[in-house]
Amino acid sequence: MNYSDSMKDRYRTMSTTTEKLLRLIRGEWNRFRKSRADTAEELLRDPETVANFLLSRRGEASGTMLAQRLFEDFESAPPAAQLAFFEHLARNFGPDGDALQRAIDAWRAAPGDAAALALHNAAEPRRQELIRRLNYSSGGTYRLVEMREKLLALKREHAELVPVDADFRHLFTSWFNPGFLEMRPIDWRTPANILEKLIRYEAVHTIRDWDDLRRRLDPPDRRCFGFFHPQLVDEPLIFVEVALTNDPAHSIQALLDSGRTPTPADTATTAVFYSISNTQKGLAGVPFGSFLLKHAIDWLRRDVPTLTTFVTLSPVPGFARWLAAERANADSPFTDGATRGALEGLDAPDWPHDAERADVLREPLLHAAAVYFLQAKTPKNQPLDPVARFHLRNGAALHRMHFLGDTSPKGMKQAHGLMVNYLYVPDDLEKNHEAFAEHDEVVASAEIKARLANTENGKKRRVKVKH
Repeated sequence: MNYSDSMKDRYRTMSTTTEKLLRLIRGEWNRFRKSRADTAEELLRDPETVANFLLSRRGEASGTMLAQRLFEDFESAPPAAQLAFFEHLARNFGPDGDALQRAIDAWRAAPGDAAALALHNAAEPRRQELIRRLNYSSGGTYRLVEMREKLLALKREHAELVPVDADFRHLFTSWFNPGFLEMRPIDWRTPANILEKLIRYEAVHTIRDWDDLRRRLDPPDRRCFGFFHPQLVDEPLIFVEVALTNDPAHSIQALLDSGRTPTPADTATTAVFYSISNTQKGLAGVPFGSFLLKHAIDWLRRDVPTLTTFVTLSPVPGFARWLAAERANADSPFTDGATRGALEGLDAPDWPHDAERADVLREPLLHAAAVYFLQAKTPKNQPLDPVARFHLRNGAALHRMHFLGDTSPKGMKQAHGLMVNYLYVPDDLEKNHEAFAEHDEVVASAEIKARLANTENGKKRRVKVKH
């Protein structure tokens, strides 16, 4: 037998083996499907059978095929069936109780590394392995992110789903570890399918159209960076928009003015991060935003050596709501005297266009903002403002506050137009992060701390700040 005949025989043998495997997979699938009603809702009503079948396949092609079908049926199912699916996962796919108890007993009898590993494995909910198996299918990572988006919406009214979400988040934190992500610059030459997603996902300052997007990407004093995952090649997970200037920006209107004169990049001294947007709701709580900012700073320091200052121009999403509650509180310093009278000007819808009224409001509003940033706390003693928590945790410092920094309808509604700079000093990031994370200290500039004057009743408001 010559070489050619040998290869033909080997090819025929491989083809026959492949056909047998495909027949086996199809046979198993058809037998499985015959025992069930062939609708998405019926499939998801009995997820235990589906999940047990999938968990039993241990990576075989039939398991991948079933995972694909489960995704299809979940995505086409009505919300009630999707809720039932998650509820089954919560009730029936936690840790194996008997195995966990045996592992606990073994640890108590003979503590050691082997017993600890066995206990760790026994404590893992079966849901986690199921999610891993689902990830084997084509497009599984993206579809799991979308599945978690639906889970998060349901979790708000169904507390029993919290453990299921904890498993998704645990796995996503590993899968979307910044070490697996690639930071890429995004500019006007980036493929249009990615640019279109910037318009769609921009969450801070709406991109009105393609011309508006071009003004944010094409000029020499504009930069944009995004994190990408190898399984979501054309989906930026998060992106940040940057303006190169010669001083920290004081208003978003000036920064995005279509008639502005661009700053030559080789003379810019300040990088202003004015918008950071997460694009995947299903990745909420997965921490990679802080890494994007730090990677972007490192990139900019190499690309534009003249840069010496790195700041944000950030919104203050909870300020107006907090101030309204303070004004309604009889024990608040904003409910009487000159301060209360001045803040009543906020009730006039056109006050930003009334120069005299705006001038009266400036100082009391900035004082109230200083109290909000430095003293308004969550029950866990964290700053009430979510954007402040994000940047302070990253190691930034409260730098400057800007009266009427955002006069858009959104900016006026959420913060009475207030915006703030957070200053990123690379050499201070670790020190500032530790001060905030370990001691709840808010790192703030002297300018902001100085606005915490005595209240009208003579009591000094206590502030926890870093000097």
